[in-house]
Amino acid sequence: MAEELRLIKKYPNRRLYDTATSSYITLADVKTLVLEQVAFKVIDAKTGEDLTRSILLQIILEEETAGAPMFSSDMLSQIIRFYGHAMQGMMGNYLEKNIQTFLEIQRRLQEQAMAKLGDNPSLGSDAWSQFVKMQGPAVQGLMSSYLEQSANTFVEMQQQLQRQARSMFSAFPFQAFGTGPVPGVDEAPSGTDDDNKKTT
Repeated sequence: MAEELRLIKKYPNRRLYDTATSSYITLADVKTLVLEQVAFKVIDAKTGEDLTRSILLQIILEEETAGAPMFSSDMLSQIIRFYGHAMQGMMGNYLEKNIQTFLEIQRRLQEQAMAKLGDNPSLGSDAWSQFVKMQGPAVQGLMSSYLEQSANTFVEMQQQLQRQARSMFSAFPFQAFGTGPVPGVDEAPSGTDDDNKKTT
């Protein structure tokens, strides 16, 4: 049975109300729900508008300004440039798939750690951090290989789109831009130069 979606209401005073616990919660509490992979939805208490993305963006903003940012200014600028771009939807899917792949790599690393360290409650986050540091070079090599393959796939996708675009536009009954005379502008006057002189 699928987990029931937890409903959180946001009131005009910016307070968040968790209907599951019948209590007000903070943005930090919402972050905890995310970390614990609890499915939830934030809505406007008055209009019913879905505010989940807005709240998640607020959490990301707080994390980015807390002193250990994940995104560089250059990366954020590149993301902003894709808004309104024809490739916006594709880029969103591209980033989402890459994050899913990264999570899968993380899951496999954790499985390796469990196999080496054992299911010992005393081995907490510190032990896991040490394990990740030891595996650092291997992880970097794995990620570099994956990113290179991903970049090649993206280039191939762009080339395929270009081929499809050329094929689509070639079906239209007009000449390619920049080739051939422009009607009414580049056409030579009727008759020869001699004929034109005789008429003057």
